[in-house]
Amino acid sequence: MPAVVRGGRRQNSNQPAKRPAASKGGGRGRAPRNAPAVPGKMAAIGRLDLSPRAVMISIAAGVLVLAGVLATGARAERISASIGHGVDGLTAGMGLKLEKVFIEGESPEATAAIQHAVQLQADQPMTSIDLDAVRERVEQVGWVKSARVVRLLPNTLIVDVTEHDRLAVWQTGGRAFVIDGHGQVIQGADAGRYPNLPLVVGKGAEQAASEVLPLIAQRPRLMSRLEALVRVDERRWDLRLKDGSLIQLPATDQDAALIQLDALDQRERLLELGFARIDLRTPEEVAVRPSAGDVTG
Repeated sequence: MPAVVRGGRRQNSNQPAKRPAASKGGGRGRAPRNAPAVPGKMAAIGRLDLSPRAVMISIAAGVLVLAGVLATGARAERISASIGHGVDGLTAGMGLKLEKVFIEGESPEATAAIQHAVQLQADQPMTSIDLDAVRERVEQVGWVKSARVVRLLPNTLIVDVTEHDRLAVWQTGGRAFVIDGHGQVIQGADAGRYPNLPLVVGKGAEQAASEVLPLIAQRPRLMSRLEALVRVDERRWDLRLKDGSLIQLPATDQDAALIQLDALDQRERLLELGFARIDLRTPEEVAVRPSAGDVTG
C-alpha cells in the first residue's frame, strides 16, 4: 500500500549507513549536504496523513495498480469485481449508504409507478448505484417524458422527472386514452380521471388535435360549450357543442373559419341563442341552420 508522505523521503533500512570515503580531489567522495541527521538505521519518513480520506484513496490506488499489473483475461474480471466489492464495502462502512430517495416533478397518479421503477434498496452502498440504469427504468414509465437522477452524498438520491403534458382524451374503437401534445398515448393514464380535458374522437384525431385545440382554447366562449371534436375522414373537424349544435370546420385555414365564427357570434349571439348547424367549410358561403325550436311553420 503506497503511503502519502509529506515533508520527507524514505530510506532503505536494511543497508547500513556508509561513511563517505575521503578523496583528495573532486566531489565524488563528499557526503551530500542534505543527508539526514538521524544516525543509525532510522529513516526520516516525515509525517503520514492517516485521515480516512487518505487511507481510502491509498487502498483504492494500491489495488488498482495491482490489478493493472496482474490482470489478464478472466483474471481481470475477477479482480475488477473484487475491487468493486471492496470499494462498496469501504464506502458503506464510512456511512455512504442509501437512506433517502426523493422523487420530484411527478403527479399523484404516476407516483407509484415511478417508485416501483427506481428499484433500489435501503442501505446499499451509494457507489454501487448505476445512475444511468435508474434513469432508463424511470423513463420507461408511461407517464415520464424524461428523468434526471442525482446522487447526493452521503445518503440521498434525487429523481427529477418531467411528465408528458395531458392534451386531450382520445376516443377510438370504443376505448378512451389520454394523449400528450405529440399525439402519443400516455400508458397507464386513466381517461376517466380527466373529465376536464377536451375530447377528440375518430381515426387520426390524436395526431391532428395539437393543431386545432390551441385555436379553440383562445376562444373561451366556444371552449366552455364544447362537447367533442370529431375527426371527419382524417381531413377536417366537426365541433359538437353541449347543446347539440354542430360547427363544421374546413380542412384548411381553420383559424380563418373560427374568426368568421367569432364575427357571427358577436353580431348574432349564436353561441348563446343556439343553432342546429354552422357550415364554415366554404369561406365565401357561411351557412347557418337554426335550431328546431327557432323554425316557424
